[in-house]
Amino acid sequence: MQGTQEVVVLRYGHRPGRDDRMTTHVGLTARALGADRVILPDNATQSAETVADITDRFGGPFTIEQDDSQKATVRDWDGVVVHLTMYGLPVEETAPEIRTSLDSEPVLIVVGGEKVPFEIYEAADYNVGVTNQPHSEVAGLAVFLDRLFEGRELDAEWPDADRAVVPKATGKKVVATDETPADADTVGADGDADTS
Repeated sequence: MQGTQEVVVLRYGHRPGRDDRMTTHVGLTARALGADRVILPDNATQSAETVADITDRFGGPFTIEQDDSQKATVRDWDGVVVHLTMYGLPVEETAPEIRTSLDSEPVLIVVGGEKVPFEIYEAADYNVGVTNQPHSEVAGLAVFLDRLFEGRELDAEWPDADRAVVPKATGKKVVATDETPADADTVGADGDADTS
């Protein structure tokens, strides 16, 4: 997010076919909730393409990268490493300290897919738990980013978007950004504006 050091989400591990949707949602959540970029495994090409397509249509800035040396990325990170795990310390205790570090250091948030090796736990500056109960890594990432940015990410502007969602109490409306919401035609019929 603007005004802070870079926040990067690293998706650790990806099983093609099995993790496609989850890895895609890690990338989409990172983008929508304030991260500056996501690093996906080399074998998550379909997920990377989907996140890039959404970024092209709904705006950035947001960068999608693919990397096959995830352990090295964590080991060589020049900043704070946060590993999201149900076994970690409570997010409500750790987020304020991590937020303070954003004034001077970039933050790498590691979101596991398949089994995360113990060396990632050791390399992390913070092992953070969003509840100590089994749950989705996408939910953990969303809650962590919201706590990190204290809700500011919800008001983000997307200056290079070519379409935008018009908030409605019911129905779905997506408009081209060069039109005003009051006089724009709906992109697709109500209920047909799915972005995924």
